[in-house]
Amino acid sequence: MTKTPDQARPTPRAGIMDIEAYVPGKSAAPAGVAKVHKLSSNENPLGPSPKAVEAAREVAARLDVYPDGSARRLREAIGEAHGLNPGNIICSNGSDEILGLLAQTYLAPGDEAIITEHAFMVYKIYIQSAGAVPVTVREKDERTDIDAIIAAVTPRTRIVFLANPNNPTGTYVPFQEVRRLHAALPKDVLLVLDAAYAEYVRRNDYEAGIELAGSAQNVVMTRTFSKLGLGGARIGWMYGPMHIVDAINRIRGPFNVNATAIEAGIAAIRDRAHIELSVTHNEKWLSWLNEELTRLGLRVTPSVGNFVLIHFPDDGKHSAAAADDYLTARGYILRRVTGYGFPNALRMSVGTEEANRGVIDALETFLKS
Repeated sequence: MTKTPDQARPTPRAGIMDIEAYVPGKSAAPAGVAKVHKLSSNENPLGPSPKAVEAAREVAARLDVYPDGSARRLREAIGEAHGLNPGNIICSNGSDEILGLLAQTYLAPGDEAIITEHAFMVYKIYIQSAGAVPVTVREKDERTDIDAIIAAVTPRTRIVFLANPNNPTGTYVPFQEVRRLHAALPKDVLLVLDAAYAEYVRRNDYEAGIELAGSAQNVVMTRTFSKLGLGGARIGWMYGPMHIVDAINRIRGPFNVNATAIEAGIAAIRDRAHIELSVTHNEKWLSWLNEELTRLGLRVTPSVGNFVLIHFPDDGKHSAAAADDYLTARGYILRRVTGYGFPNALRMSVGTEEANRGVIDALETFLKS
């Protein structure tokens, strides 16, 4: 039998080529733009902790040595900061890696995993890569609808991914609602609480999920160092019950967190002054951006993260696409969110004072054009 050209080379297993690849926010402006303000990836405008930078530099002379495969000292530093048992923590190459490992471990072909319609796109990618079926539930006014999630649970459901706060909307679920969701789930369904933006939330009814992940057998919480200044170091972590930690440790890479990231992470999480400065800066300018964007007549989804979702008019001339082009030409790089179900919105990270004021001034001129 003669093979076709496609059969004469390795081919991905069924379903892989149906996955839409993740496309990160752009980071460059057209040639000739004097200064670029990258506001597309929710990075910390204050940069990394100076102590983390120094710790990373000190590793340079020891790059020939493999890192500790369990990232023990980093886990201990995280445990120290949050009052957790380091044995219940796994560190990873960004929290994305943990999310993928959870899907790989707990999903089989034909299983279902629940996500919300405007949730982080990598959930769907990891679900599909495991051969499972993503079940997308509608949100209500750009907020997670807990009743809709509960109604979507079937005997095939194995994981519920809940970003709290959510990206790109910035909205959050009060923790009593998270507990109500957990109480309604079968005990063999894993609830993944993705709290990537937890440090920035200042609401009395919010919890990142530490208590629930520490007391339940089917809940884990994932976190990241990226939003507090170490996006380039790629450090994430998970806290959860020992049986889940044990399962993930069996399949994760043996040296999945590099030596530079480990030392930078330890220094960063212990630099409480830098963390507080970052949170205070965000609180001030998030509020200011909401007020200024509203003054310009633009609708902003209420956010508790370090970004805002800006909705533009449907008049064609002042669309999100037109605004994006206008801003990019002036060195302000925002994030198109068409893939998240918002074809006429832009997500803007809270930036430096210069960047924030510059975007508002540019948008004011754009909307008057």
